[in-house]
Amino acid sequence: MNEGASLLSSVKGPQDLKTLSPEQLTGLAAEIRDFLIAKVARTGGHIGPNLGVVELTLAMHRVFDSPADRFIFDTGHQAYVHKMVTGRMDGFDQLRQRGGLTGYPNQAESEHDLVENCHASTALSYADGMAKGYALRGEKRHVVAVVGDGALTGGMCWEALNNIAATDNPLVIIVNDNGRSYAPTIGGLADHLATLRLNPGYEKVLDLVKDALEKTPLVGKPLFDALHAVKKGIKDAVAPQAMFEDLGLKYIGPVDGHDQAALESALGRARRFGGPVIVHAVTAKGYGYQPALNDEADRFHAPSAFDPETGRLLAAPSLKWTNVFAEELVEIAGERPDVVGITAAMPESTGIDKLAAAYPDRAYDVGIAEQHATTSAAGLALAGLHPVVAVYATFLNRAFDQVLLDVALHNLPVTFVLDRAGITGPDGPSHYGIWDMSVFGVVPGLRVAAPRDAETLREELREAIGIEDGPTIVRFPTGSVPAALPALRRVGGSDGLGGMDVLAEAERKDVLLVSVGAFAHLSMQVAAKLAERGYGVTVVDPRWVRPAPVDLVPLAREHKLVVTIEDGVRNGGVGDAVSKLLRDNEVDVPLRDLGVPSTWIDHGTRAEILAEIGLTVPEITERVTKWAAAVTPAAPSPLATSVRG
Repeated sequence: MNEGASLLSSVKGPQDLKTLSPEQLTGLAAEIRDFLIAKVARTGGHIGPNLGVVELTLAMHRVFDSPADRFIFDTGHQAYVHKMVTGRMDGFDQLRQRGGLTGYPNQAESEHDLVENCHASTALSYADGMAKGYALRGEKRHVVAVVGDGALTGGMCWEALNNIAATDNPLVIIVNDNGRSYAPTIGGLADHLATLRLNPGYEKVLDLVKDALEKTPLVGKPLFDALHAVKKGIKDAVAPQAMFEDLGLKYIGPVDGHDQAALESALGRARRFGGPVIVHAVTAKGYGYQPALNDEADRFHAPSAFDPETGRLLAAPSLKWTNVFAEELVEIAGERPDVVGITAAMPESTGIDKLAAAYPDRAYDVGIAEQHATTSAAGLALAGLHPVVAVYATFLNRAFDQVLLDVALHNLPVTFVLDRAGITGPDGPSHYGIWDMSVFGVVPGLRVAAPRDAETLREELREAIGIEDGPTIVRFPTGSVPAALPALRRVGGSDGLGGMDVLAEAERKDVLLVSVGAFAHLSMQVAAKLAERGYGVTVVDPRWVRPAPVDLVPLAREHKLVVTIEDGVRNGGVGDAVSKLLRDNEVDVPLRDLGVPSTWIDHGTRAEILAEIGLTVPEITERVTKWAAAVTPAAPSPLATSVRG
């Protein structure tokens, strides 16, 4: 190899890594970090996690043979380096942009990618099934799962470990231990990992799992035997290797996750062992980039575009939905000592960090454990408190059973605040928060609010926390809050939730636009365009969208066409709920529903995706014009249908 040439440019695939000398590997790692910083600074993305796994990823590809050996990353946002060394460096100019590389592994991109795996704590279950499947098929392959210490706070990891321990399949579990998920990892397991990090030469690993296993339902004799030994007080007499052999798992480590030779030695031993092995690699999130290391909150977990020299974000500051929620929650908590907050490893991302700063004893970060967060909230409610569970909309899907049977069945006052609801953009379909209104709309007694601006978010959050006879959801999108959109008047209120807001109305009652949440501004623009075409339009914001408010019934009777517009899936969404409401009340006005199709939509900006699925002012205007023309003629003059609002 020409020493004057870039090492990175010579790497076209994993095989090119296997001939490099130790000195070349050190140089390559530096080039990879420079490349990542330069590219992600332009597009935004998960820079911190990937800076921390450079040597680890190189070691994996040098010791194992992908794609014959199968790699799974938990979560997949730490796979950028994997993408680079599997021939995809050219795609980083459009990372997380329409038509460019996804921010997670993606089967369509490469034979080296298996699962998108962007919801944490799932990789070990994937790996368990794959290893069993290859064994049954007689295929000699290693399965390698990279799992973060943050993901290990999720219950699925421990369910998977119990099953993996009962096999002898060649499965290597790499614990990427950087002490963080989005935020610093919390809990008993994290405390023991921290002990090992502070004393890397100490290989008594019973403490690594003791607290976590004690809090996990005991399933399987190996776990029982191990805990029985702990409870008998013979911990110091049990060698860690023997303990893991009793579990069916061999342990190697802790290993310096930035020592290339040590990593390759550990992974080589794991590969030769031939059965389940845990390799404990201690890494630093943001390693090699001082601005990331200085960012104590999340080590540059996933910034937007930034200055690569200073790390400063390039976007001008703006008022974010999350900030509005966080500020109002702190205000409410100051008035009501029974209000507490819960989040699942994302205190800063969801705004719960503000509550924790003001009232440290009333904010709980439970780790990557949405199911536990939900049922723990039920327990808090049973104890007389009002919990506010703040998570991304996409992540509450994981806790549907707990919302249904642990919270709603008992009519408990738990408020779920869903950040990043609707189409969110560059993180792809796994992160779109488009299912909540449909999925949770079937839960008896659950009420869902969708604010349209900062003021209605504050108002509806207070209304939600004021409800004491059942659960509530308050959902809002990502990004900046739009300008305030005051109502002309408020109508109804017979459902006890404060009524609906009329945003615009005309003399003619041709079309009733039912606007959900952040689509209010779009609906107002559509109404103005329809008025220009001679149609009289009323725009109403129901505020509380599930169940569909009964106050829509008299409004619908007055109009010739009803159109719902929502930032969620159409199947089972608000449109379906309104349609059923009108049918049940024998209102025969035609209804058309506009929303997100039930399909997988590629990543891109929110604007690009909404344009693709037809949720833009021009396209909605054309469609509603066609539908309205089928039921009523337009007025001869737009002046006759002037819109107020």
